[in-house]
Amino acid sequence: MTALIPLLILTACIEDVGKDKAAAIVEDVPVESVENVAAGNTWAVDLSASKVQALGAKVTKAFPLIFHEFGGEVTVDDGVVSAVSFVIEVDSLTSPHDRLTSHLKDEDFLWAEKHPQATFQSTSIASGSDVEGRTHTVTGNIEIRGKTKQITFPATLAVADGKVSADTEFSIDRKDFEVMYKGKADDLVQDKVVLTISLVAPRS
Repeated sequence: MTALIPLLILTACIEDVGKDKAAAIVEDVPVESVENVAAGNTWAVDLSASKVQALGAKVTKAFPLIFHEFGGEVTVDDGVVSAVSFVIEVDSLTSPHDRLTSHLKDEDFLWAEKHPQATFQSTSIASGSDVEGRTHTVTGNIEIRGKTKQITFPATLAVADGKVSADTEFSIDRKDFEVMYKGKADDLVQDKVVLTISLVAPRS
């Protein structure tokens, strides 16, 4: 029976949650980086029509995370999206288990008490993407757990008469943002986390 234990543990392991997802490029913020002041008209994101979610995992199980409170803006210049930003209230996070939710908010992970918000502000948006089905490549500064990095990821941006939409899904390495908690020896926390963001801004 003892010999079967490692086999059972191996059988229960799940694949890297970021395996089949586009990986964001995460770098230090350039010294010459400046805030993007985009021209055009800016509209606020409709919380009820938008979502910010994440998928994390231990070796044995994945867990979906939902952020219920966030805001954002999308700027359009001459029919083209020129800027995207959002602010997430970290304490609004929920998971399938109350104990896990509390742990994710404490110092081991996002430390919501000390770093109550996660933010993103684009610095450039380029047409086209290497990822199939995506229309643009977005670069900007993201702050998670008080750590600011430059991030580049694929997105689908669309401008219609009634709304502007910005959608993306990509993986990041939590350690880039100093989330270093390893987990239990027999159930380690995966390094990759998948972010799924869909922002809809009605055009008034």
